[in-house]
Amino acid sequence: MKKILLVLLAISIFSCKNESEEKTSSVVDQDTIQSPKEMDFKVLDSKYVSKDSIMSPFKKELQDFSAERYNQIKPLVLDQDIPAIQASVKKGDLSYEELVLFYLTRIQKYDRENELSLNSVISLNPNIIEEAREKDAALNEDKDYHQIFGIPVLLKDNIDAENMLTTAGAEVLKNNYTQDAFITKRLKDNGALIIGKANLSEWAYFFCGECPSGYSAIGGQTLNPYGRKLLDTGGSSSGSAVAVAANLVTVAVGSETAGSILSPASQNSLVGLKPTIGLLSRGGIVPISGTLDTPGPITKSVIDNAILLSAMTGKDAKDSASKTNTNTTKDFYTSVKAGTLKGKRFGAIKELMEDALYVQAIADLKNAGAEVIEFKTEEVDLPNFTRFLNLEMKRDLPKYLKSYGNKSLEIKSVTDVIAYNLQDSLRRAPYGQGLFDRIVADTASAEEYQSIKDTLHANGKKFFDVPMEKHDLDGVLSINNYHAGEAAVALYPGITVPMGYTKSNAPKGLTFYAKSNKEQDLLIWAYGYEAVSKKRIAPKNYN
Repeated sequence: MKKILLVLLAISIFSCKNESEEKTSSVVDQDTIQSPKEMDFKVLDSKYVSKDSIMSPFKKELQDFSAERYNQIKPLVLDQDIPAIQASVKKGDLSYEELVLFYLTRIQKYDRENELSLNSVISLNPNIIEEAREKDAALNEDKDYHQIFGIPVLLKDNIDAENMLTTAGAEVLKNNYTQDAFITKRLKDNGALIIGKANLSEWAYFFCGECPSGYSAIGGQTLNPYGRKLLDTGGSSSGSAVAVAANLVTVAVGSETAGSILSPASQNSLVGLKPTIGLLSRGGIVPISGTLDTPGPITKSVIDNAILLSAMTGKDAKDSASKTNTNTTKDFYTSVKAGTLKGKRFGAIKELMEDALYVQAIADLKNAGAEVIEFKTEEVDLPNFTRFLNLEMKRDLPKYLKSYGNKSLEIKSVTDVIAYNLQDSLRRAPYGQGLFDRIVADTASAEEYQSIKDTLHANGKKFFDVPMEKHDLDGVLSINNYHAGEAAVALYPGITVPMGYTKSNAPKGLTFYAKSNKEQDLLIWAYGYEAVSKKRIAPKNYN
């Protein structure tokens, strides 16, 4: 427990605070957890985004899309994976245009200004129906299309995309029209339909120390479909996860510095993969840390996760960390089903063994042929983690604004953002901007910065490497984003898969960590666990 609390302290400000607070209760028997109380928010609905404003480009098409047709195709789409949807399209039972209209109908019905509203979508691609029609027409051509072809994808609103703003949830970026980010272009090259942008914890949850996860000035407060106003959404890729969980889109892209994919994915009973840094380009993504940031897929199933990951890969000459050797797509999904858990050795953390869901997940892995060895975690600190992020964002945000931001933007730095928000703080920063204040105040010499970076990396690797080498482990098992901080600084990837629900209906995920560049292994293990456990249940009010 002492170790868990230390990790909590290290990562609470840029991960999911309410989820992190749950850690102190997550290692008790699930029967003892009380039902949550309704959360209190200073701001719930957006002052910038309305249902009418985002749905207006599709008014005629949605009027023509009948309720009868919606219900006919509902079983072909709702909670179906990408291969199943593609099979329906191939058979002629469904078109890509109808798939888009199905999701637009659900966004109109569930996302804003009603008793079930989730506030997960921040903007929509005004050309999405026309683009879907083009995909339908292209099916007549005899081509071998990527599995992502024609599939609607939602991007976290810190990822650049043409025809849509990239705001990072911040009012100061309300005019930030950009070109496509590198991964956005890769998705389009492979035929994906970028349906819109997802709400997020503002500035990727590195802005206001007291704000709830899922809040942004532009998008309002994203809510968890498993317990609206009762359960935390996780952050910072809150809207990406919520939209996928509620079947407002097939799949979505999030981004992570330390927990921002793993947290909302696990909190919304989804599969979330945080890749090795450099597998996916960060070009055209509003940053926190050029060292630790990465985009990654958030999906309902492991096979969808592998497909979406594959569709985004490619070497970006403008991203120094990008290390894929070719611009062709790396295929992670065709081998996923052929993998096995038999003979794989996983380490289970003793401090988590009082969690009933974790214990059951371990039993499921053993039944599938895996070996699980319990170990006690190393007493490892992550000193100056927050300070490291302060120094990185102070350096990297101006780089984004200069290289990728709209040229009309008047801001050049974190200091400029603070000054802008102070002109109307109740509207632009109702929870304050304490983390940005600390970024401005923090300084370090080049030598001191490098020492902090080296220490964090060494300590993160020690946390995983010591037990992995001692017990000859393939991977380490955790819960949600509990050890995302250590994995982040170690530069190790992780994937979370639904492992069940607490008595208060809070979803939890079994999280696998492995050494760098082991994404294929992670996906195989996650697929194997998913197949034997089958824990995901769709949120009942959104079916």
